Amino acid sequence: MSEKEPKTLLEFAAEKPNLKFFFTGGKGGVGKTIVAAGIAHYYAVSKGEKILLASLNPVHSLSSMFGQELWGGGIKKVEGVENLYAVEVDIKETVQRYKDQLSERLRWFLKWADIPVQADDFTAIASTNPAFEESAMFDVMLDLMLKEIENYDKIVFDCAAVANAVRLLGLGKIYDLWLSRMIESREEAMSLRVKLSFRKEKVKEEIKKDPMMADLLEMRTKMHEAKKYLNNPEATAFFFVTIPLALPIAVVKRFIAMVRGFDIPIGGVFVNMVIPEDVVKGKVTEYMENKYKEQLNYLGIIKKDLWPLVRAEVPLFQTEIVGIDMIAKVADAVANWEPQS
Repeated sequence: MSEKEPKTLLEFAAEKPNLKFFFTGGKGGVGKTIVAAGIAHYYAVSKGEKILLASLNPVHSLSSMFGQELWGGGIKKVEGVENLYAVEVDIKETVQRYKDQLSERLRWFLKWADIPVQADDFTAIASTNPAFEESAMFDVMLDLMLKEIENYDKIVFDCAAVANAVRLLGLGKIYDLWLSRMIESREEAMSLRVKLSFRKEKVKEEIKKDPMMADLLEMRTKMHEAKKYLNNPEATAFFFVTIPLALPIAVVKRFIAMVRGFDIPIGGVFVNMVIPEDVVKGKVTEYMENKYKEQLNYLGIIKKDLWPLVRAEVPLFQTEIVGIDMIAKVADAVANWEPQS
């Protein structure tokens, strides 16, 4: 067992006064949205900070959990919670913009290259790639980070299942490599074109006019601006959410290394749905007693393998986490946990 005691969320955050972006991820069904909402509620209500809670999960659940319509129309004020705003990200407009932009650039390129093929055929094929929507979500996430950074004290992102979340945030590192190579290739192609037309003095001028190059340069500028925060451990933290069961714990252990490989700062681990000890005191069913004993075994594994990273244990409540009162209880658990040796 690790002898190092974990830092609570508040202790961890106190050491990072400029911590701005919180991301939560984990295996499906472990309560990522619940923990994200608890963090957002705590800082909004208890600390009086202006907080934006953003769902990047294609299957949004903020509206259901808060019991109010948060879908569509951009950022909305969460009624009944002071200082808290929320948005369930809709990428349909971004995907359509991508398609229109791709069609326009392909038509331009095919005409320039004198290739008698319809651009729409290429666009249809490209847009069926699953990475197409993932890229759109990444773009929207960057826009939220860069456009809203001055408007909110903290932004809490509720991500999809951990594999998707890691790919999403990992796109930053991949995009940077891809953009550098694409810009280099485009410059070479444009230079060759100008050289063949015997207008060497107009190489830079032609490159600036190239719409594909303009798109690449714009994306690279946005990427470099976002990376100041996304890969900065003083500004960003990725928190894993698990429950005391074998598979979710294994998922967290496996993906910690992958997250680090993408230079994404790890904030720690939240253990959700922990059966409180007082629940099994007195007369209980054999099933509940067995579940509690099973949990103790998995909590032992967490203490052995993940303990220094644990930021809080959130209890298994008697009722579903729906409504502001229940979210407030999660916020209290997230913020006021005391580790037991």
